[in-house]
Amino acid sequence: MKIGITSMGAYVPYYRISRTTIASAWERGALKGERSIANNDEDSLTMAVEAATNCLHDVNKQSVDVLYFASTTAPYAEKSSSGLIATVCDLQTAVSTADFSNCLKAGATALQAATNAVKAQAAKQAMVVAADCRISYPKSDQEQLFGDAAAALVIGSENVIAEIEFSATVNSEIIDVWRLAGEQYVHTAEERFAIEKGYTQSMTQVIRDILRKSGLNPKDISKVVLSSPGLKENVNLAKKMGFGETQIQDSAMLQVGNCGTAQPLLMLIAALEDAKPGDRILLAAYGNGADAFIFRVTENIVRMTPANGLKRYLTTKNLFSSYNRYLSFRELVEPVQGEPFRLFPSNAAYWRDQKSILRFYGSKCNNCGTSIFPINRICDTCGSKDNYEEKRFADRQGKVFTYSVDKLAGRSDDPVVIQTVVEDDAGVRYYLLMTDYDQAEVRVGLDVEFTFRKIYEGANYINYFWKCRPVRNGGDLL
Repeated sequence: MKIGITSMGAYVPYYRISRTTIASAWERGALKGERSIANNDEDSLTMAVEAATNCLHDVNKQSVDVLYFASTTAPYAEKSSSGLIATVCDLQTAVSTADFSNCLKAGATALQAATNAVKAQAAKQAMVVAADCRISYPKSDQEQLFGDAAAALVIGSENVIAEIEFSATVNSEIIDVWRLAGEQYVHTAEERFAIEKGYTQSMTQVIRDILRKSGLNPKDISKVVLSSPGLKENVNLAKKMGFGETQIQDSAMLQVGNCGTAQPLLMLIAALEDAKPGDRILLAAYGNGADAFIFRVTENIVRMTPANGLKRYLTTKNLFSSYNRYLSFRELVEPVQGEPFRLFPSNAAYWRDQKSILRFYGSKCNNCGTSIFPINRICDTCGSKDNYEEKRFADRQGKVFTYSVDKLAGRSDDPVVIQTVVEDDAGVRYYLLMTDYDQAEVRVGLDVEFTFRKIYEGANYINYFWKCRPVRNGGDLL
C-alpha cells in the first residue's frame, strides 16, 4: 500500500517588509531580501486555516479523519487550536485532532505521526497543518530572518502524489533556540555554536541515517529540502553532504523568511510544484534533533493545480515602507488607542451560532430556492419558516456590490476601514469588512474571496470571523 501526500496547500501573508527597511531603522547592516508579515488581523491559526483550505480544495472533507496542527506560536496556551481549525475547515465532528508545539521540527514530527496513523489504518486521510508567527529581539539578525507563513499536507493511500518511502529521526538535546513560557522573544545561542553543534550535527546524522536506510546516494535524489535558520546554512550543509547546486531546493528565505514549523513543509510544497513523476525528494527538518523523509513523486503530480502551491503567494504582495508599522502590527509598540468595543461577545452565542460564525454556513430555502447568509429561519423572499437546508459558502468567490471607506474608524496605525457588501454568483449578499487591500484598487465589481480572520479580543478570548479580500493573483490560478 502506497502511503504519502495526496494534497498540499501553502499560504504566505500579503504584507512584506524589506530587510533594508528593518536595518535602516537601527543603522545596522541589512541582510538580503525581504520577509513576510502577518496582517494585524492574522495569527498562526488564521494562517493555518488559509493553508488548510487550499489543501482541501480537491479533497473529500468527510474522508479526513485526523488533523494535526504544529506551531510554536499558537494563539491559545490552553485550548485546542487543531479543533478550531477542523471546525472552520468544516471537517466532520468525529475528526481526531492534536496540537504539536514547542519545537521547530513539530511540523515534520506531525507529518510522521500522520503517516503512522494512515499506515496503521487508524485514519483514511490525515491532515498536517503548520504555521508560525515568531518574534525575535529588535535589531537582531533573527528579526530580519524570521517570516510568517503556513503549509498543509494531506496524507493518505489513494491518489498519492508523493509516496513516503523512508523516514528517519534523531534526538539531540541542546539549548540553541528557545523561548520560555510567557516570553515574547525567541532566544538564540552564539551563532557558531548553534549552527555547528545543533543544526549541522543533527541534520548531518539524520541525512546519513536515511540514505543508509534507503540504500540511496546523493546523486539519486532530485531535490534535497533542508530547513534553514539563515540564508545559506541549508546550501552549505547540502554541498557538504555531496549534493549539487541544482539539487538544492530554494528555501524562500529571500521572499518569506524562516517561518518556523512551517518552513520545511513550505519548501517541500515548492519542490513538488516543479517535480515530475519519478523524482525523489529528501526532506530534513531541524529542531533539537532532526526528522527526515524520502518521497518518490508519482504520476498523480500532474493533477495538482497552482491554487495548491506557493507561487501565487510569492507574486502577490504589498511592501511596508515603515519599520514602525511592522512594530505596531506585531504589538511590539502600542499605537494610540481608539474607541473601545462597547459590546462584548457571549460564549453561549458564539457556541450556538458557530455554524455561521466559524464554518460560514448560510441557508437555502427549500420552497423558493433563495440563499441567505447567515443561517435564517425565515426566508426573505417567500416568508417560509424552518424550511431550508444549510449550505457552506466559504469556498465561493464574489464581487463587491457596494462599499464604504471610513478613514478614521480603525486603529491609529491602520485607520482605514472598508465595509463591503459582497454578492456571489448565486445572488447571496454578505456584509463584511475587507482586508489585505490596496485602497486605490478597491471598486464596485472587484473580485473578492472569503478569508478567516481575527476581529478583536474581547471577554478574554479571540473573536474570529470571516472577512473578504481581493482575490490574490486576480483569480487566474484558481
